[in-house]
Formats: sequence, structure tokens, C-alpha cells
Amino acid sequence: MDADHSEGAAAGRRGRRAILLATLGAGVVARAGEAGAVAHRTAAHVRHPLHAPAVVGRAAAPLPLVMLDPGHGGKDPGAIGVSGTYEKHIAEAAAAELRRQLLASGAYRVAMTRADDRFIPLEGRVEIAHAHSASLFISMHADALTDRSVRGASVYTLSGQASDAQSAALARTENSADRFGGPQVHANSPEVAAILSSLVSEETRRGAAHMASSVVDAFRPRIGLLTHPARHAAFVVLKSADIPSVLVEMGFMSNRMDEAALRQAGHRMMVAGAMKQAVDRYFASGAGMTRLTG
Repeated sequence: MDADHSEGAAAGRRGRRAILLATLGAGVVARAGEAGAVAHRTAAHVRHPLHAPAVVGRAAAPLPLVMLDPGHGGKDPGAIGVSGTYEKHIAEAAAAELRRQLLASGAYRVAMTRADDRFIPLEGRVEIAHAHSASLFISMHADALTDRSVRGASVYTLSGQASDAQSAALARTENSADRFGGPQVHANSPEVAAILSSLVSEETRRGAAHMASSVVDAFRPRIGLLTHPARHAAFVVLKSADIPSVLVEMGFMSNRMDEAALRQAGHRMMVAGAMKQAVDRYFASGAGMTRLTG
């Protein structure tokens, strides 16, 4: 009895062990299967990763583009100074320095109607500004007068009627620059001047006046100015209907002291610094943002 009982108990234990092992084996297989499935899904994820959805938002507004227009060039020397200096070289050098300072600020894009000694018609300069969708147009000059005692900087905006006789004379001189390019494509009659002025929108006119005021304010502490330095006349190069445009006379090549100063890189750097400050003030006021968002 005892032996039979012992053998039966042992057989029962072996049976239960077999059942337990079979159960455990099934669990291991199941877990292995699950692990395999997870590994398969993981591999599929690696092969075809899921990406977070793109964040949709407004792109940063482009930096305003300032168009610099060094006057004259090529076969048009502009005014010739009392010691033989050509206005076209002074204008190009000063514009290049202003371009350097504006770009160094990181606040603007800058383009130039010319970056070398080439002739560009007045109409072409306006077209270049439009092709670049410029926010601001600055034409840079150093003209001459018959009265060699006159010296100092000034800034001009477009108007059908000149603010004074001197401004009218300067406009006539500048508007005749296209004679170097063959037959003129525009006239200098009062009627044409009035038409040019009427094409400019009131918003553009306000922007140009604001920029002119900024130039005067920036020049006053460091650059000699004419009496009543903010002037206006029918300059063809300022005729853009929707780009605020100013013409800056940095001084007069007909005056010995002005010419000598403009020949110096240090003085041109100071002029450019004042003009860069004026550009900063103009855009800080929000005056130039309409062109960017319109």
C-alpha cells in the first residue's frame, strides 16, 4: 500500500510538472510572439517614421529694401569740382559706404542702381527700383552752382513747383542728364513737371517728406546744411508713384571746401552715418511698412 501510494504520488507530481511546464512554455511562446510583433512594429516605424505635424504660422516679414542711386556715371560725369573731381565718383563712393553701413546693421536689404562707372538713364533708375520692389529710394548727388560760395547739404522731394530758383536750376541740370544717352525721352516743360508730380500718391508723398525731414535732423548736428535744407522740385528720378523717394545733395562740387571734404573717405563715412540714422528713423516710425505689406 505504501509503495503503491508513493508511486501514485510521484506520478501525480510528474503530471502536474508536465502541465506546469506546458503552461509556462505556452506563455513563453506567447510572449515571444508578442515581442516579435512589437519588434516588427518597431522596425516598421523605423522604416516609416511618424513625423510631428508641421507648425503652420506666418513667415517673418522680409527686411525692407533700400535702393541707393549714385547719380550720373559712365559718359555722364555729373558736376566737375573746382579741382577736377567728378561728381559721379563721389556719389558712387558715398553710396557704397552707405550700403556697407546699412547691411552691417542687419536691418535692411540694399540694392544700387549702379555699383560701377556706368551710364543709366533717369527713367531706368526708377524702373530698377520698381523691379526690386524697393521700400525707399535715395538718389545721391553733389552738384554745382554758378555761385561758388554756396556750400552745404540739402534734400529734395518731388513737386511740380520748385521751392526756390536754386532748386529749379538743380532740377533742370539733373533732368538734362539723359542727353548723354541720346534723344531725351522726357521733356522739362512745366506741364510735364505737373504730370510727374500728379502721378505720385499722397501716401508716397508723405513718406518722402518724412524721410527728407529725417535726413535734415540727422545731418544737422554733424553736416553743414543749406538754409532751408528741405526743398522740392520736379526731379524726374523722384517720380515713382509708390516708392517714397528723396534726392540728397551731399554738398557742392563748385565749392572748394565742400569738394575737399567729399574727397575724404572720413567725411563720406560721416555723411553715410547720418543718412543711415535717417533711414533708421524713417523705418522706426513705421513709414516704410506700407510698401512691405501693401
